[in-house]
Amino acid sequence: MQRKIRANSMKAVLVTIILCLVSTSWAMAESVYKIGGIFSSTGRASFLGDPEQKTMEMMIEQINAAGGIDGHMLEAIIYDSEGDPAKAVSAVNKLLHKDNVLAIIGPSTTPTTLAIVNFVERAQVPLISCAAGVAITSPVKPWVFKTAQSDLLAVAAVYKQMQARGIKKIGIITVANAFGESGKNQLMEQASAFGIEVVLAESFGAKDTDTTAQLTKIKSASPDAIVCWGTNPGPAVVAKNAKQLKIDIPLYQSHGVASPKFIELAGDASEGIMLPTGKILVTALLPDDDAQKPILEKYEADYKAKYNSNVSGFGGYAYDAVNLLAKAIKGSDGDKEK
Repeated sequence: MQRKIRANSMKAVLVTIILCLVSTSWAMAESVYKIGGIFSSTGRASFLGDPEQKTMEMMIEQINAAGGIDGHMLEAIIYDSEGDPAKAVSAVNKLLHKDNVLAIIGPSTTPTTLAIVNFVERAQVPLISCAAGVAITSPVKPWVFKTAQSDLLAVAAVYKQMQARGIKKIGIITVANAFGESGKNQLMEQASAFGIEVVLAESFGAKDTDTTAQLTKIKSASPDAIVCWGTNPGPAVVAKNAKQLKIDIPLYQSHGVASPKFIELAGDASEGIMLPTGKILVTALLPDDDAQKPILEKYEADYKAKYNSNVSGFGGYAYDAVNLLAKAIKGSDGDKEK
């Protein structure tokens, strides 16, 4: 009888321990804030997505090492879109309905971002895109944000520089996707305000390996300069073809190629090309009293130490996105609307 009582007592203790462990595990799971990420980590746009994914993972590690946010640890759940809008849609559905994330950072490109905007709006989950197209946030969408400089701002920066150089006539060549179309619209709409005339507009496919025909047409229109709007590898092809055709007028590119990858792809054809970008690529050249310099230096040092590679402006978009989201989460109790 006594053995039976002891056995029952042991069972009761074991059940209590198991329940405590389950409760603790449940509480720990509940205390984690899941943050989604969608990046072009592989494929043709990996020069965008790879540094973005690495930066997001690094920043979340740093936040957790410092105690998380309001005592909550962050968990990164990241999917690779490979730069494909259809795969971005598949990823966002997993993040929203399977992973139940608090917010999403990315995607890396304008086409993949625009493909998922309606999904996050319906689900009322905050999205901070790392892409540039002005259509991502215009008109204003309450649940959608972005960190990359808008092509509206980038085009204005290019035109301001052209205006200072006395450039009056330009030819444009843009990639045939949402990013290129958005850039083309801004190039066309803003031209007159800067006293610039677009004499010819051509386009190229994202996978095209030759743009000689388009550039030959632009050259025959006698512009003072050419603007190419796209993301690698197309703009590098344009640069090489322009050199082969001995086009000796200024060639401008978009901030979509603001990374060492463009120089790697274009080789010596990249010499003399101008483009707008943030300060991250020229951190060492900034004056010591620049307010952004210490932040850029720390990010650069942290990234190099962890990944043994150079930073890019694209990784910088994810750096900003994680920091913005961390500030937004603080004091929200995990309420998406807050």
